[in-house]
Amino acid sequence: MFEIRYANELDKEFWLRVDEDLNEKEFIIKVRDKRGYVISDDDKPIGVMRYNLLWDNTPFLTLIYLHEVYRRKGFGKQSVLFWEEEMRKTGYKIVITSTRVDEDAQHFYRKLGYKDRGCIFLDNTPFEQPQEMFMIKVL
Repeated sequence: MFEIRYANELDKEFWLRVDEDLNEKEFIIKVRDKRGYVISDDDKPIGVMRYNLLWDNTPFLTLIYLHEVYRRKGFGKQSVLFWEEEMRKTGYKIVITSTRVDEDAQHFYRKLGYKDRGCIFLDNTPFEQPQEMFMIKVL
């Protein structure tokens, strides 16, 4: 059965194995602030999702990760819709996410109603990568 729940300290090993960009200190903050979720199927963790508040007032989905075999089966869509509803209940009016322009995630977000709203170039920085595009959705 599909389930999304807040991450807790017992999830640390799984989380840090699948989320290479989050260190242990930041994981503890995600748990404390309830800004990280574990996605499960039949009580087996299959992915994670996390967010921050951009400008201290706008939810920004920073990661959704699912094990390869669970992709394109509706788990990602259910997870993002769950998160959006959580943000709506909390009183937020819009949500933001971003993805690299060379990744397929942009198409996933567009299907969920997200609109392209700009980009940033990180060339000639320590974070060099293809263009990062930002997308928003009004809740």
